[in-house]
Order: sequence, then C-alpha cells, then structure tokens
Amino acid sequence: MKRTVFLLIVFLLFSGIAASEEFKMPKLHGFLEEAFAPRFGSDNVRHRQYNMAEARLQLKADYYFEGDNILSEWQAGVTSKCDFLLDLYSGGKVITDLRELNGFFTPFEFMDVIGGRQVLTWGTGDYLFLNDLFPKDYISFFIGRDDEYLKLPNDALRVMLYPEWFNVDFVWIPFFRPDEVPDGYRVSFYDPFMQGIAGCNSQIDVAEPSMKARNFVYAARAYRSFGSYETALYYYRGFDPSPSSFKNEPERQLYHQRLDAYGGSIRGPFLWGIANMEASYHYSPEDRHGDERTIQNSMMKYLVGYEKDLGNDFRMAFQYYVEQMLDYKKYKHSLLVTDTEYGKFRHMITNRITKFFANQTVKFTVFTFFSPDELDAYVRPVLTWKATDSWTLTLGSDLFWGKSSRTEFGGVRKNKNIYVRLRYSF
Repeated sequence: MKRTVFLLIVFLLFSGIAASEEFKMPKLHGFLEEAFAPRFGSDNVRHRQYNMAEARLQLKADYYFEGDNILSEWQAGVTSKCDFLLDLYSGGKVITDLRELNGFFTPFEFMDVIGGRQVLTWGTGDYLFLNDLFPKDYISFFIGRDDEYLKLPNDALRVMLYPEWFNVDFVWIPFFRPDEVPDGYRVSFYDPFMQGIAGCNSQIDVAEPSMKARNFVYAARAYRSFGSYETALYYYRGFDPSPSSFKNEPERQLYHQRLDAYGGSIRGPFLWGIANMEASYHYSPEDRHGDERTIQNSMMKYLVGYEKDLGNDFRMAFQYYVEQMLDYKKYKHSLLVTDTEYGKFRHMITNRITKFFANQTVKFTVFTFFSPDELDAYVRPVLTWKATDSWTLTLGSDLFWGKSSRTEFGGVRKNKNIYVRLRYSF
C-alpha cells in the first residue's frame, strides 16, 4: 500500500499540465513473448518436468511535457513499463509486474532528478556485483528469462549532479526490496536447516526489515573519467539483499542483516583490450568483531576483468573474483560442532565468449562461472536469432554442477534446464 502511495505522489507531482495545452497520447512499444523451459532432473519443486511456461506482454511508453509551463522548461517527462504475465507454472495465474513508473526533470543544468519505480545499477562486473547492491532476481536468471529480468526495480528518488570536476548520484530508497532467491517453489536450493537440497518441503522463513524511517536505504556514487579511464567511488547503507544471517534458528528464520558498503572501480584500455578493477568493503554493523556465529561477517570483495575484440565478430572476456571473510579466526572459534564451516576465501573465475554470424543476425554466447576452491560451476550457453526487426528466437540452457550441495551452484545443481523464447517486438 505504501509503495502504491509513493508512485501516486510521483504522478501528482507531474500532473501540472496547462489546461490550454493539448495532451498527446504517447506511443506504446513493447513485445509479446512465449517461453518454455523443461528441466533435466527431477526434484521436489512444484513441477518436476519444467520450471518455466509463460506468455508475457510488455508495454512501455514515454511522455515529455510540452507547452508554456514549468514542466516543459524543466524537460520533464514520465516513463512507464509494465509486464503482464500468464504464468502456467503457477496454474495459469495472471501477474502484473510494474517495472517502471517514474517522473524525471532537470531543474538546473547541473542536476537531473528521477522519482518513482526504476531499475538502478552501477559497477563494472559482468554478472558479478560488488558495489551494485540493488535487488536482483536470481530465480529469473536461473530459469532462462531475458537478462533484463535479473535486475529488479526499486521505488526510489535518484538525484544526479554534474559539478565541474566529477559527477555524483544520490539514491534514496524508502522501501527495502530484497533479492529474489531460490525458495524451493520453482528452483530447489541448499537449505541450511535441513542440511541438504530442498524444494517445496523447505520451511525457511525470511524476516524482512519493517517499513520505518530508520530502515531507509541510501546509496551514492561519485564518478569521473581521466582520459580514457572511467573511475568511481561507491557507498551503500541499508541491508544485505540476500538473507544470509539467522534471526531465529529454532523457528528456521533467516533475515537481512544491516550492511554498509564502501568501494571503488576503474575501467579503461589495457593491452589492446578493455580492463576493469573493482573492490568493495562490506561492513556488518551487527557483527562488529566477527564473533557472532549467526550473523554474516564483514567481507572484502575484489574483481579484475579483461575483454578483447578478436575480430570477425568474435569477442572474449574473463573475470577473476575473490571474497575474503574478515575476522576469520573469531568466526571459526564461534562455530558449533553442527555448523557448516566456510573458508576464509572464495574464488570465482568467469569467461564470456561471444560470436556473431549471418550479418550479426545470429548471436552465440557462452558464459561460464567456475569456482576452483568450491569446485562448482554454472554454464549459460545462449543462441539468439533475430529473424526480422520484429521476430527474435532464443535458445539457451542453464547447467549447474557442484561437488557439494553447500556451495552456490552445487546447491542448485538439480535445476538444469533448456529453454526457448519466441518474441515479437512492436
């Protein structure tokens, strides 16, 4: 209800069109899409034969104010994007997903403002997020929906400033929105209470922060280019988007602990390609000394990446990612005999290979995650054929492996699938 009121206020703020001005109906754009994803393995989820069977209609439109009024002077407008989903996996349920509904304006030459529902993102990682702590939908990612649906929208106020020496983004989010993570309904996962892979039989409860002023989320980014190099500093104050701490163990309850994050990144040319480096310090205010066994310790995260265009429409990219748990000795000392012990470091190597064919109407991409210390992997091959300007056919697969069910991809290894999506854009 509060989120609806927030969006309504945005529209009221942008309703001051002069009565003498003629309203022009904005043009609608969007697409129709059919998607189906049969599963390879059997598991205790709602449907063991498939994890996606849906029809989607997306409509989007932009409106810019005109005439002799302040909204026109401020180059103000409204943008909207809404999906209507017929989800056969959920028994034919029709779902309305309002992905964007916001107003934007430029009150000064050095300032842009966007208020309302919007998708927020920053950082240099490819599918790896160090300083981008805005919500993600990993269920959509794991079942084969378009990459657009990995990023979830926020109801937020974003102010962008452009002073002489650098640019600044300020984001205020009054309603914390968590990541959508596997919960057993559509995607099975490792349940720490059951000490194994669970589906619909999981009884985990997740407690979310209450909607109070003290639980507002704040984020900021200061960025500037030095020659060909893009640099940025990041700040985040809110909650861990994924529930990784225990609120009440006997009641099988997890929660989103408070989180402060500070980081930086640089991206630019290096050795005939493009390189990037990013780091982030994730501070856990509720576990200042690292000796609370039920709360995630503070961490350091590091990322280096490199991409190179090899010619003939062929491109390759690599990333090396490391997580370091801080106060590790205190963490080990606090564990009980029955607790799962995690390592001080976690390593991840990724590789993206992209090749275009047939005058760039056919695109083949393989993205691979591999952890050399946890011995798990996730491979995402995708073949896209743009038959015409309107019709696009996508074939892909989500392939998970893992030696242990306690690792990130080992815990979802029973969700291997192939998928097909047919889209008509208009």
